[in-house]
Amino acid sequence: MKKSLIFIHTLLLVFTVLNCKAQEVNDKIQLIIDADTANEVDDLFALVRAINEPKFNLLGITSAQFHTSPLASDSTVYESQKINEELVQLLNHEEIVLPLGSNHPLKNISSPAQSEAADFIIKKAHELKEGQKLQVVILGPCTNLASAILKDPSIIPKIQAHYIGFWHNTTTNTYDKKEFNTNNDPLAVDVLLNAPKLDFSVMTATTSQHLVFSKKEVDQYLKGKGGISDLLVNRWETYDRWWTKEDPEKQKWIMWDLAIIEALIHTELAEKTTFITPKENLQRPITIYTKIAVAKMKADFWTSIKKYQINKN
Repeated sequence: MKKSLIFIHTLLLVFTVLNCKAQEVNDKIQLIIDADTANEVDDLFALVRAINEPKFNLLGITSAQFHTSPLASDSTVYESQKINEELVQLLNHEEIVLPLGSNHPLKNISSPAQSEAADFIIKKAHELKEGQKLQVVILGPCTNLASAILKDPSIIPKIQAHYIGFWHNTTTNTYDKKEFNTNNDPLAVDVLLNAPKLDFSVMTATTSQHLVFSKKEVDQYLKGKGGISDLLVNRWETYDRWWTKEDPEKQKWIMWDLAIIEALIHTELAEKTTFITPKENLQRPITIYTKIAVAKMKADFWTSIKKYQINKN
């Protein structure tokens, strides 16, 4: 009898611990990051910040194309995929799933681009429990999420999309879609804007352009620290910044993509407002980030980097 009671108590304890751990995971932000990682520098900084964040349950990192870059090959999504693989290996998180995205933009507004990434988004959206939403952060073109929605519109109520893209004037509520991410798949952006029930937030280029890192602080916090720190420094120093002749020594860099990651982790560091979509799209409300606390976002990033360096040592 005594042994039976001990066994029952042990089972109850194990069940309680497992239940608590499952609840902890459920309470986290259920996140997929879709990244054109090989396109620039800021994607890497954003992913490094996100991967070890305890508020995130990072379900996967999907790769994205960037075919309009003058540096683009005919296989840009594979370039992004390769860097994603390198990042998770360096950060000892090889358990993170890395589905391959589409290497091409949408051909038309109603036909999805087939990819592992689109199928993965659909699968994870349907796996969530009642009341949960899948947060999809799009750091490049919207191809993969738009394709997922076109393939299975039933996921729309289960998704919260967070996009880095286009320019926006908050005073006149006017939009300029002549922006790099948007140009890489304008049809995919329209799919999201025209989905009436999609929860859609945009960290515009207008807002995120203010998050600027200097080479001086990058060297101070990262140079010679090994591992992921050296990878970030090397990416900064070797990437050919083709879009501007200003600052040829690359003393400053806009961390566009990092802005949305920081805003998700620390909601108090960003202000957002509801606006109506562009005139050429379905008229509906979307959320636009209008202001970010630049100094606090930068401080948070550098604090997070120290954890990687401590763990390495």
